[in-house]
Amino acid sequence: MLQADRAFVEAAAKADKPALGKLLDADFTWTDFEGRTLTKAEVLRDPPKPSITNQNDAQLKHYAYGEIGDVQANLGRTHVLGVWVKRRGGWKAIVYQEVLSLDAPPSFAPGAGKDCENPCKTVAYKPKNETEQQVVSAYSKLETAAMAHNSAVFATVVADEFVAASSNSNKIYDKRGRMEDFDHSKNGGLAPSPLVSARMFDFGEAVLMTSEHRPDRGKPLHVTRVWVRRDGSWVETLSYQTSAKARADP
Repeated sequence: MLQADRAFVEAAAKADKPALGKLLDADFTWTDFEGRTLTKAEVLRDPPKPSITNQNDAQLKHYAYGEIGDVQANLGRTHVLGVWVKRRGGWKAIVYQEVLSLDAPPSFAPGAGKDCENPCKTVAYKPKNETEQQVVSAYSKLETAAMAHNSAVFATVVADEFVAASSNSNKIYDKRGRMEDFDHSKNGGLAPSPLVSARMFDFGEAVLMTSEHRPDRGKPLHVTRVWVRRDGSWVETLSYQTSAKARADP
């Protein structure tokens, strides 16, 4: 997976379409730091340049969950997520997403409003099977805990390696950092926001979830999450949230 990720970055940096095409899954999407999301066909027609072209300069983390895995690259305020899936022809990229952190603490956190009907109580997505239903339930439980700043419940629905990056925050969060924010009644730029649409990709013990959100204020969000089943329960391993400036601004 790491070898494929390095090859992807090199091919994208050189706009090498043939090499890039061999590394992309049919469902691949590229989301840049302005929230513009491109399909595989659009990327191969005119390859964008990745925001981190030399991974030797970045701090890298990677995790594998059977047939799906992710590579996280951090360089200053730039955070890049690559999600990879294992196919017959090897590892293929299914998500590339960029997040640019704020240069100062946020003045407010776009959210779901005071009642958090969506996504705490209902979500705008109909699960296709039992696995998706379980993930949706875990997602609503997580967002309800976040809305209530309940770190104890939040701890039960996120993995130990959890990380959150958002265009609305000035830093990336690990599990402990988010729990400490809740304990001090802070959102730090990250808060539950109404779900507009979602896609789920089921890989048995792991699920990739991509979704679009429209907060009560601020820009729309494109979010990527990875869920894994541990000890019979679903937990979130990551949440990358990119403000969709390109779609919201004239």
